[in-house]
Amino acid sequence: MRHIISILMENEPGALSRVVGLFAQRNYNIESLNVAPTEDPSLSRLTVTTQGDDRVIEQITKHLNKLIDVVKLVDLTEGNHVEREMMLVKVKALGAARDEVKRTADVFRAQIVDVTPHLYTVQITGDAGKLDAFLQAMSPMGILEVARTGVSGIARGEKVLAL
Repeated sequence: MRHIISILMENEPGALSRVVGLFAQRNYNIESLNVAPTEDPSLSRLTVTTQGDDRVIEQITKHLNKLIDVVKLVDLTEGNHVEREMMLVKVKALGAARDEVKRTADVFRAQIVDVTPHLYTVQITGDAGKLDAFLQAMSPMGILEVARTGVSGIARGEKVLAL
């Protein structure tokens, strides 16, 4: 089962390396990783997407909690949450395909952020399912390049990950 673990950690050199190293040492796979400073410049929020049953996720969280750099963590998939991912896609856009790319982008509420005579770069945000569906819809036009940010997530309602 897919899990999204959100970690509040010290914004210090080597902290990210220690968290990633923990996953590597125990042979756990990281599907996506997203990290940035929070409103408090001494803290960063790291969002990790990984696969595992409840036992594996429990082991991961126990090991993460032992790291000195980890202040607090939560498995977002245990409750209601909002998750988003951003993706940039370069697609061929020649002749009639230009209009088709525009129409498809509109349907998915995506934005064309760069235009050349031969291609469009499209930006889209949403959950992984929406982004995957967009890629499938764009594939007949000719996808040249894809860059995805990985999942960023936050709990719904009053629940917060803070000190």
